[in-house]
Amino acid sequence: MSDRDFTVIGQSVIRKEALSKVLGEAKFAADYKFDGMLYGGVFRSTVPHAAIKRFDASKALALPGVACVLTAKDIPGKNKTGIIIKDEPCLVDDKVRRVGDAIALVAADTPERVHEALDLMEIEYDLLEPIFTIERALEEDSPKIHGTTNIHAKKHLECGDVDAAFAKCDVIVENTYSTQMLSHMFIEPDAGVATYKDKIITVYASTQNPHYDRSDVAGVLGLPSNRVRIVQVTTGGGFGGKLDISVQCHIALLAYHIGKPVKMVRSRTESTIVSAKRHPMTMRAKTGATKDGKIQAVEVFMTGDTGAYASYGPAVITRAVVHCMGPYEVPNVRVDAVFVYTNNPMSGAMRGFGVPQAAYCHEGQMNAIAKELKMDPIELRLLNAHRIGTTIATGQVLTDSVGFKETLLAAAAKAKEVM
Repeated sequence: MSDRDFTVIGQSVIRKEALSKVLGEAKFAADYKFDGMLYGGVFRSTVPHAAIKRFDASKALALPGVACVLTAKDIPGKNKTGIIIKDEPCLVDDKVRRVGDAIALVAADTPERVHEALDLMEIEYDLLEPIFTIERALEEDSPKIHGTTNIHAKKHLECGDVDAAFAKCDVIVENTYSTQMLSHMFIEPDAGVATYKDKIITVYASTQNPHYDRSDVAGVLGLPSNRVRIVQVTTGGGFGGKLDISVQCHIALLAYHIGKPVKMVRSRTESTIVSAKRHPMTMRAKTGATKDGKIQAVEVFMTGDTGAYASYGPAVITRAVVHCMGPYEVPNVRVDAVFVYTNNPMSGAMRGFGVPQAAYCHEGQMNAIAKELKMDPIELRLLNAHRIGTTIATGQVLTDSVGFKETLLAAAAKAKEVM
């Protein structure tokens, strides 16, 4: 980097929205109001895997103040949404795949009336065996959640001669690591308001993905994209969890049918049940090194639970595989990964997209190697650290901005200072 002055890099910059938030003037999705606005709610499944035998909303429709109840048959466009793979129905049309699947929508004059209407809806299921583990999902006789297989995605990465490298290693460590499902728990639950005026649908939403939202809303309504407008309002946290579609299609569908603005604000419980989670993963790792501490080979087999729908699964599995070696030079690598569908909550993007799970694995392995060789864990890491000129397992050559060694040394110095 040159000695020139930068206006942002290396400077203390005041956040543009800081003052409006501190003064309470910032408008979040739930703060929006329009004349004649109604409130929306979602009737959701309480079972993880089932066909719908009977659904009856007649009592809800008879309730004063209820404007409409919509089901899959009221969708004018495509009943499929999803960021990468369109595998999640806006409203269930074939079968329930998780607790919390959206079955019907209701609009009414007050939030209280919405809850009354939801309580009056009746449903009967033909229950199917739920799949809750990766192991059961992969068995040949397991019920299939989508199509003819429960395998959502597979990835393979290999470079060098892994078997020959392990044969020359002085020490080999093998361990299994597992990470759990985590919820983002953003401060602001999912919320939004939709209007339909002059043949234009406008959605004001708490979102991280307005351009993707527009595609899904347009698809569900069967409208061209130039008749759908998505406004990302002040968003109270996302961390990847608001990349997926949430209330956008539902409120747009209600506003489209009623012709009035419709607001929807998920409760904390509903948001936690329905929003995407961090992928739980299991990683079997084998790492080999020579007695001087140089890592020679890494082999990993990982499995991940993407839940009922794909969400960001294709990106998560790719990043997890690519980052299995961490910031370390490893000349011989073999990684295989399998992600499966289950009837668990949907897994998606969360701060790092699979890399934190991989880090838990590769850092555990580095500590294990250091222990076997009786080396200082930091010295082992410095010995194997990425540098300018490193070629990683994908074939990419790191040509600049490789600051791992400097960062690790600074962190080690600070650790000694505060110990």
